[in-house]
Amino acid sequence: MDQLIVTTEGLEKMNAELAECYEKRKRIAAKIEYAKSLGDLSENFEYQEAKEDQSFNETRILELEDMVKRAIIAEAPTAGVINLGSTVTVDLNGTAKSFKIVSFNEADPMQGRVSNESPIGQALLGRQVGESVVVQTPKGPMTYKIKRVEE
Repeated sequence: MDQLIVTTEGLEKMNAELAECYEKRKRIAAKIEYAKSLGDLSENFEYQEAKEDQSFNETRILELEDMVKRAIIAEAPTAGVINLGSTVTVDLNGTAKSFKIVSFNEADPMQGRVSNESPIGQALLGRQVGESVVVQTPKGPMTYKIKRVEE
């Protein structure tokens, strides 16, 4: 069983989604019971839809339970060193960009949350303010100069 290293915030989100799925399970069960009361299940769209919802929800519950079970909170970063959970400000061609380094399942680049497994995440981990890293991107190599690291 592989460990899943996450931020505290990431684990909280997984637990919140899991609780939501448990509540949804109850609502789906009620829909199924209602749909059964309508009669012939072979042509009952409401029943078919509720069963599909149930299947999707149960799969997600299993995934989340497994991830929560394997989750290990990332160690507190060393001051000034980029680690999982660090918020980093870099200079990219004269423009300041900030983002948070998170685990793959927490990543959302549009919200400034970059995976530790992405090329930029891998290049920045373990680095400090003042260092520069070159990251290969589809547009070619890009140089990021680290300006600030916040925990």
